[in-house]
Amino acid sequence: MDERIPLLIDTDPGVDDALALLMAFADPRHEVVGLTIAAGNVGLQHTVANALKVCEVAGRDDVPVFPGCDRPLLHPSPDAANVHGRDGFGDVGLAPAARGAESRHAAEAIIELSHRHAGRLLLVTLGPLTNVALALRLDPTLPTRVARLVVMGGAVTAHGNITPSAEFNVFFDPEAAHIVFGAFPRFDLCDWEAALAHGVLLRDAERWLAAPGPVAAFYEAVSRHTRRWSEDARGERWHSADGLAMAMALRPDGVLESAERPVEVVLGHSPARGTTLVDWQRQLGRPDRARILLRYDQARLEDQVREALG
Repeated sequence: MDERIPLLIDTDPGVDDALALLMAFADPRHEVVGLTIAAGNVGLQHTVANALKVCEVAGRDDVPVFPGCDRPLLHPSPDAANVHGRDGFGDVGLAPAARGAESRHAAEAIIELSHRHAGRLLLVTLGPLTNVALALRLDPTLPTRVARLVVMGGAVTAHGNITPSAEFNVFFDPEAAHIVFGAFPRFDLCDWEAALAHGVLLRDAERWLAAPGPVAAFYEAVSRHTRRWSEDARGERWHSADGLAMAMALRPDGVLESAERPVEVVLGHSPARGTTLVDWQRQLGRPDRARILLRYDQARLEDQVREALG
């Protein structure tokens, strides 16, 4: 029996998603059993192509890629092409991957893989939660078969990155986040504010990206636009929210501080749409479903990034 932990990643690549995927592929204790793809950072055509390209660069064409939802459940949302480039990979003109995606829809694949790896599956979500929400509507028993869910999303004190109070992944499809947060009895939450507290010095990142080999060269190219944008917008540190979420998933012993609290998602069409409302004082009497990351071992995070880049 394979002792590695089966890992299913729901994602919308995206530059920081690509780093998280490379981290997962580089970890010998986990076996990536599939990538389920949603629209988010850019449109589905690009996110699927980008997932296939990361697999190719990493030498992991054995990992199936399942296209999923091309829009939010209910309402249209803006993408993040200004950060990631129009194609999601910095518009550097990469040749497309040689293979294509699977025919099965991502939501169906999530359900099937949860049965195949029942009780052991680690599900990590790096983008909008549309695919997982749809899978839950098709099969509400899904959480009983997932050993652990790790979500990159939210802004736990309402310091958003897409609106004044909302983080991009949740804001893109807050109805989906509402469904997922309400369905899983426990989940790990790595939010945008945790990412801001765990930035990597740009000069260190530049040095790691100069490593020999195709993986570092690929990631240096696709992240160039985002790193320049980050330097202009945020200064000397580069922040990878998806990388931090993947570090938390792969090496949970790196979590130095966390808090368990109820988390709600603000719906409707007010300026607060997509806000993740954390009941820090437990005033509403709801269960503590979310384990919120507050502090992760910075050295362990950076070690994982370096290992992923080869």
